[in-house]
Amino acid sequence: MYIVTAKEMYDIDEYTINEIGLEGKLLMENAGRAVSEKVIKLIGETEPVCVFIGAGNNGGDGFVIARVLLDKGYFVQVVQVVPDEKITGDALFHKRVFIQCGGEVSYLTDRAAICKIVERVRFVIDAIIGIGVKGVLREPIQEIVHIINQSKACVISVDIPSGLPADEGVTEFTSVQADYTFVIAAAKESAFLVDTADYYGQWEIVPIGIPNLVLRKNSTKSQWIESNFRKTIPSRTVHAHKGSHGRGLIIGGCSEMPGSIAMSTKAALKTGAGLITAGTTEKVISMIAATCPEAMYMNLPEKDGYITSGPALTISNYHAIAIGIGLGRRKDTGDVVAELLNHAPCPLLIDADGIYHLKSHLSLLKQRSMPTIITPHPGEMAMLLGISISDLLSAPFHHTRKLAEAYGVFIILKGKHTIITSPKGRQAVEASGNPGLAKGGTGDVLTGIVLAMMMQEQELFDALCNACFIHGKSADIQVEEKHAYYDLMATDVIDGISNVYRTFPCKRE
Repeated sequence: MYIVTAKEMYDIDEYTINEIGLEGKLLMENAGRAVSEKVIKLIGETEPVCVFIGAGNNGGDGFVIARVLLDKGYFVQVVQVVPDEKITGDALFHKRVFIQCGGEVSYLTDRAAICKIVERVRFVIDAIIGIGVKGVLREPIQEIVHIINQSKACVISVDIPSGLPADEGVTEFTSVQADYTFVIAAAKESAFLVDTADYYGQWEIVPIGIPNLVLRKNSTKSQWIESNFRKTIPSRTVHAHKGSHGRGLIIGGCSEMPGSIAMSTKAALKTGAGLITAGTTEKVISMIAATCPEAMYMNLPEKDGYITSGPALTISNYHAIAIGIGLGRRKDTGDVVAELLNHAPCPLLIDADGIYHLKSHLSLLKQRSMPTIITPHPGEMAMLLGISISDLLSAPFHHTRKLAEAYGVFIILKGKHTIITSPKGRQAVEASGNPGLAKGGTGDVLTGIVLAMMMQEQELFDALCNACFIHGKSADIQVEEKHAYYDLMATDVIDGISNVYRTFPCKRE
């Protein structure tokens, strides 16, 4: 499932029409019919419907929807909210077809008249403005949007709620608050942003005949879903052994936070890592070894209960290393992060306190020949970039891509819509998970899952996406079967990893 900006969607339409040869009228017909099928499933057999129609392709889709509903026997009232001269091109063609099929169009902008109409219907279809909105809505459209939002009607938006920006980076807008949105062809960036996602209500994509190759050619972003996981998760051969699935090292933990490295270690093993060594202090080893007897342990130099730099780490035998979980923010622990940045001969995953120390060592990232992966939450990401959290969240695709390309790192920006970014700018959104994950320790679990996935036979970008899928789906399945958001613990997410593999098996076990 592809994710696009407004410009990318326009380019997709243009290429499909001019190069592929599918006429705009046909695409509009397909869009309207596809949305109509979804609408009919929602509204029942006899419900009256009001369709609000504006200019452009969005309005044209609205005329097709109105015609299909009219033909199915529904009482359909069409309210055109722009003057006739604004309806042009393919939209005008479909307006004429609608009228020739017995439809009536009322041009209304009067508040009282529109209020009366909205009060009489249970369903409002919003086809006023599509992805071409620029800035805050002008009158009378803004007033009409307010009337729709204040009504008790169920609001169904076509492609995008009117007034909502399609792209990230826009913080001032007036938008329809939809209950449902049927998105045309490809998801828009704003469906995944903190400030705009809720305006969509429940949403899904409806295909309209645009070839997949055109979507792929014009977008660098996609959503990672079940089908992606099933296609890319590696199978295990009958001759596999513990060395076949990676030797990983996890460095972290201190006397005040011993559980962090314990959870990461157990999560890595549960996810499928062949061998995992936990590198931590002697005291922490004594505290956690019994909880995870399957792991091996490396006793690291310490000072006041925290890992410190000392003799060179023995790291040549590992396929991947993770550092930062429960590490602490002392200068000594920062020296350990710098040492690994300089000398780790394998992929390096940096999380938690490791990201805090990374701020002082960003220049070392460019010198690494092996991949580096960082897994920040928004606060940590904003800290690395030197911007506010609100600025980051208004344009997370832009900011993560900028940092990834500048320093050659893979980034997992954690959140409800987790964004995975490669050094070459490829991006994916993984949206599984639930509010039960908003607890301490769940990030440590994700670190272990990511480390394990990094060592399996799959592309690194796919591995990171699959790790996020496993983490989120484990939480989802646990809540569905025996937990609530309130009582879900990080250790429950570890226990649920096996459920993910059983629910979404790979091609061959």
